[in-house]
Amino acid sequence: MAIAEDVILLDQKLGELILKYEQYFIGLEKREPLQLLEEVGKLVRRYSAVQITNTMYKHRYTMLVARLNTYREHWNRILKLMEEGRYSRDRFISDLHQRNKHIPERKKVEAPQSAPEIELDRLVQEFREARKACNLPYHTITRELVAATIEKQKPELAAKLGTENIAFRVVIENGKPKLKAGLRKHN
Repeated sequence: MAIAEDVILLDQKLGELILKYEQYFIGLEKREPLQLLEEVGKLVRRYSAVQITNTMYKHRYTMLVARLNTYREHWNRILKLMEEGRYSRDRFISDLHQRNKHIPERKKVEAPQSAPEIELDRLVQEFREARKACNLPYHTITRELVAATIEKQKPELAAKLGTENIAFRVVIENGKPKLKAGLRKHN
């Protein structure tokens, strides 16, 4: 194949590889896409020692290689966190399993929580842990209190940011935990 077809193929395969890794990290794929990673690696190695004379293809090739290297570092960092048990998705799932062990059987029959309810429970738990870490009383933090605070801030933030797609997180500033809002990265 010529460099033109290989660069287009590399771009397509890299896009597919990024998608497969994201699916693997959120749990949709059961196995790491190592075979696709090897295919992309072969395409990259094919032109690593070859002088590309066409400036457009050379630039596109180097940008794709740089993109692959950046993603590879990101994936390796996440894989290391997963191995150590510190990856947030894995921690969330293990925390959920721990909570389910302590819930009596009658509660398990209730309707499953929606994504916003799970997100709210996560924020409540993080806010309590942050207050505990700051040596502040944390037993007074209720689900309803956090929900009311979020609902109070949402209209103003939606107008300011121009979208309803807002995510909240808990941060500690000046020794006090606070709820911070920002744009949600994934829908």
